[in-house]
Amino acid sequence: MPTVLIVDDSPLDRRLATRFLEEVGFNTVAVENGRVAIDQVSSVKPDVVLTDMQMPEMDGLELVERMTLEHPTIPVIVMTAFGSEAIAVTALQRGAASYVPKQDLHKDLVSTVKNVLSVTRMRRETRTMLDSMRRLEAEYVLNNTLEGLDSLIGYLKEQLRFIRLLGEADILRVGTAVYEALVNAIEHGNLEISSDERDKPAGVYRRMVEDRATDPTFRTRHVYLTTILTRTEATFTVRDQGPGFEPSSLPDPTDPENVGKVNGRGMFLIRTFMDEVRFNETGNEITMIKRRTR
Repeated sequence: MPTVLIVDDSPLDRRLATRFLEEVGFNTVAVENGRVAIDQVSSVKPDVVLTDMQMPEMDGLELVERMTLEHPTIPVIVMTAFGSEAIAVTALQRGAASYVPKQDLHKDLVSTVKNVLSVTRMRRETRTMLDSMRRLEAEYVLNNTLEGLDSLIGYLKEQLRFIRLLGEADILRVGTAVYEALVNAIEHGNLEISSDERDKPAGVYRRMVEDRATDPTFRTRHVYLTTILTRTEATFTVRDQGPGFEPSSLPDPTDPENVGKVNGRGMFLIRTFMDEVRFNETGNEITMIKRRTR
């Protein structure tokens, strides 16, 4: 059975938590504060840490921070006494996996520990699976709307984190570049709105987009996103169903004269954040490549 390291300066609360967990078969080790817990993690090898928040020498918040930094694969559950809810929120923001009010230990402790262990096990299995993955390819078919793009970009960034291809800063940049490419495909590709229209007031431009999106000529078109993730690079291809354009006619978005223009912002970000950018001959497909960072 899993082992739970219980950290609490109250002997009574330690005994209660120990009893509730051992009654259902968990192994437990109980210590009186965070400093002792940190000293014993390596020898105890707990599957989860259950900690009080207010303790001498090292409190629960500092323990959460130390565990997140030094033992990130071991989840920490915090126990909150009445009046310490704000501290619990901070602990969750700093890396705690969950919390349980002390007054509800008898009914919520066991289920909370089981749920956290279940999620941790699933993440570990996913991590093992992704460690063996060498190529991940997917295709997405999108409608002419910006709704849902944020969720899609968030999902793509999570994939990049799992595969450990890029650092966090580059993951954010890649997400921005792909988002801009999708927006361009929808608005300038499928809806055939000239990029010069971006210089109009924002309200006027948005109304134009909304009107085109409901026009029968454009509304049935789709945007196709293909992603290929390997251990060395990430490739994103965005294709629209518009008439395309002549890629060589694009002004250089990195030219100082063009950097400040609204209608060139998307391509400026794409070319700045990606290692390689190319269009097909028709101009309705862009391929962006980001290579592994050291």
